[in-house]
Amino acid sequence: MVLPRTQRGYVERMSESSSRRPSQQDGILGARLYGTAMHHAKWRELTEQETAAAVAALRELAAGRADLLAEQAGLLIGASEGTLHQPLKHSAAQLLIAAGANPAQIPRWIEEGRRRRQGTLRHAITA
Repeated sequence: MVLPRTQRGYVERMSESSSRRPSQQDGILGARLYGTAMHHAKWRELTEQETAAAVAALRELAAGRADLLAEQAGLLIGASEGTLHQPLKHSAAQLLIAAGANPAQIPRWIEEGRRRRQGTLRHAITA
């Protein structure tokens, strides 16, 4: 079966994005962490109570997975650079970091977020 151009490019980017293949459970948990962080993020500075509630929710959801917290934080930072949503996505990333993201892993994921964004932009221009 030949995939349409848009799907083919997505599959190729995903296969190149990491040397390890994340499990389906990791992917689902990563998506839930992203969604929870974005739900709590605001276009303004959060109050102490809002921050505490968000961090508690993310810690509970992550269940010690500092690697997934770092992955989502880095992807949010890297993929949002120079976009209109950068402040909101950086707010979400800061919540993931405060929830216990592994700081040593964040730079790698920031670069991956930048790479994915560039791939998306390149594809949008050529499509």
